[in-house]
Amino acid sequence: MNTEQNSAVVLITGGSSGIGKSIGTFLTDKGYIVYGTSRNPSRFETFKSFELLKLDVGDNSSIQSAIEVIEKKHGRLDILINNAGAGITGPIEEIPENEIVNNFTTNYFGPINVTKAVLPIMRKQGSGLIINITSIAGYMGLPYRGIYSASKAALEITTEAWRMELKSFNIQMTNVAPGDFATNIAAGRYHAPVLKGSPYEKQYGDNLKLIDEHVDSGSDPLEMAKAVYNVVRTKNPKVHYKIGAFMQKFSIVLKRILPDRMYEKLLMNHYKL
Repeated sequence: MNTEQNSAVVLITGGSSGIGKSIGTFLTDKGYIVYGTSRNPSRFETFKSFELLKLDVGDNSSIQSAIEVIEKKHGRLDILINNAGAGITGPIEEIPENEIVNNFTTNYFGPINVTKAVLPIMRKQGSGLIINITSIAGYMGLPYRGIYSASKAALEITTEAWRMELKSFNIQMTNVAPGDFATNIAAGRYHAPVLKGSPYEKQYGDNLKLIDEHVDSGSDPLEMAKAVYNVVRTKNPKVHYKIGAFMQKFSIVLKRILPDRMYEKLLMNHYKL
């Protein structure tokens, strides 16, 4: 989009912590006008990095209200970063259906509905950029993270289709897929409980520790902020960007070139299954 006119107005969903806060702070420092969102901005009274608006991606009236605040104040919205997301772990057999629906509401339907709400503004101004923060986990089915992988994969594929539909309006759309970053996503993740006597008790219990260790030892979110800044300044963004440790990105390449069963065996060995 090559938006170096730093009066560009940016909306980042889920901007109060982690990757969203890091991106918002970085873009603010570069001179962009940044709005982040939180379901409860009052919990962040000392938050000074940029303005936080009340927005719940699962509530369409909340989405509309937040966007109206920006439109009334600036008359435009140049960049939307769909960053709000939620983790979920557990054996698929044991995850309650309502928790699966909740996860898709946040990770899939939420970004779609926020995007729908900003598109009339972008179409009217004749330009815009939408960045969907997905996940490297969306490129493969990961054991005990299958629902999370599925929600992010769905957003990746939807983006591939949607960006083609938007090109004639001069609106760009792209995916940025992070690997493991050191954020508080593990604390906010829905963990299906490790059930005593469950056939998955030992395997899932061991893997839950492994999954959290990966996040705790993840990369600095500043790396994501710099990557997103580079995308914002790119005239014609690519369809996909992968950001993270070399082996995490390389795992996508391996999936592409290895026979399915061989790749599955690599994953099972990694997760000690």
